[in-house]
Amino acid sequence: MRFGCHLSIREGYLGAAKKSVSIGAKAFQYFPKNPRTLSIKDYNETDTVNCKEYCQQNGLISVSHTPYSTSLTPSENKKDFIIQSLLNDLEITDACGSVGAVVHFGSEIHKKDPLKSYQLMIEMLNHVLSKWEGGTKLLLENNAGKPGSFGTTLEELIQVRNLCDYPEKIGFCLDTCHAFSSGLWNGDNWDDLLETGKKLGYFDHLKAIHLNNSKYDTGSGKDRHANITEGFIKENQFEQLILTPELKGIPFILETPSVLGWTHESEIKMLYDRWGTKCH
Repeated sequence: MRFGCHLSIREGYLGAAKKSVSIGAKAFQYFPKNPRTLSIKDYNETDTVNCKEYCQQNGLISVSHTPYSTSLTPSENKKDFIIQSLLNDLEITDACGSVGAVVHFGSEIHKKDPLKSYQLMIEMLNHVLSKWEGGTKLLLENNAGKPGSFGTTLEELIQVRNLCDYPEKIGFCLDTCHAFSSGLWNGDNWDDLLETGKKLGYFDHLKAIHLNNSKYDTGSGKDRHANITEGFIKENQFEQLILTPELKGIPFILETPSVLGWTHESEIKMLYDRWGTKCH
């Protein structure tokens, strides 16, 4: 079992890896640069090399998360900025030895012709990945949103990957709050979702899970994360997901708030106490 959380790189990439170990985590996520900018970061290569070596020595798995303003369906005047930013994110992520860089699926900017939004997204992925030769993958994350809205189904995720010219450079990140928000996972249909994902091949390319509860009920379309024991997703529903054999070895990464007496350290300890010794 690999539980971890999102961590700051205030003390560098190596600092984030060391923080992960100090709080009992076996995985972590980080922003490769300032999450509020698309600027290119001239990173410290010694820091990334040390981070990669430290993770290998301590059995840590890491992923990065692209900045908030990254979009795979951008307006025309932002395309080049986002392409260069994503390549920079992938370069840093690869240098740190991380398995992937998480990016949100995209948004439906062509309301009258949804197909155009998918086409733009595939075009963006092709632009980026045609220039990327590293080992790190770009991890598409499922959207939150009302049931049936853009980027909320496994079929969309798989189809975009299949239609891209470089599917081998694409993986997935499953966000449990987003899945619950959109009704993809309503808490009681995990067996059906698992079967669908297996048929589609989704789980063959799943590299990370954002383990978040939801402040709102399933189908709400609202993306508000809650601590694991505090939201609408019940403990037995999380247990069914966490103990799924197909998810063995995949890191479960908290993006939960530090409120209600919870810290990431205490929440990770709770996860290991509750499920860490149970075998898949």
